[in-house]
Amino acid sequence: MKISEIEQKEIIKGFKGRFLHTASFTIAFWEIDAGSILPLHSHIHEQTTQVIEGEFEMTLNGETKRYTPGTILSIPSNAEHQGKAITNCKITDIFSPVREDYK
Repeated sequence: MKISEIEQKEIIKGFKGRFLHTASFTIAFWEIDAGSILPLHSHIHEQTTQVIEGEFEMTLNGETKRYTPGTILSIPSNAEHQGKAITNCKITDIFSPVREDYK
């Protein structure tokens, strides 16, 4: 299967994702428009965020950092986080357990 063959869904304004679900995790392949905002939130899922292209600013537990291609961030379960796409971005997230809300 090609990632480009997975149906794309806009989950938040400017955040368009393609999702692969297994029995225990979800992989999200995001295309994010520059300037798009990820509101402050938390969830039960553990998450890793890897920047593939672009520059993304993430605030995790009150600490803000900018992430560029090749960087990865680990977000623990229930940790508050928010973000902003500084440029157009491609980001890959892995969530465990499965993101039922992304199905």
